[in-house]
Amino acid sequence: MKIVIQLSMSCDKRRSKALTLASRAAGVTSMGITGDARDQLEVVGDGVDPVCLVSCLRKKLGHAHIIKVEEVKKPEEKKKPVNPPQYYYSPAPAGYYHHQYPPHMVVCEEQPSNCRTM
Repeated sequence: MKIVIQLSMSCDKRRSKALTLASRAAGVTSMGITGDARDQLEVVGDGVDPVCLVSCLRKKLGHAHIIKVEEVKKPEEKKKPVNPPQYYYSPAPAGYYHHQYPPHMVVCEEQPSNCRTM
């Protein structure tokens, strides 16, 4: 809820007092001084009672009246389309064949000696 209140604020001391009084109200999230003559108090919050706020400001500061009360609409968030995750597959390594070599055969032939008697 956004509330704009016109106050008689002639100096910075009264402006700071108005801001401190508005900050003590329940539900106030932000506030500021607006207007060409810097005589308007803009209060934004949830569940702020404008009548109670103005009566409190009147007790402490004097002349105060409500200019505007409006609902603040939150901007709609545009949802981005959700893309499915992309999977990247690396190609399988080329297979290779382990060649089985035949076992080494060691051939030992004794040479016949020239002597036959032995």
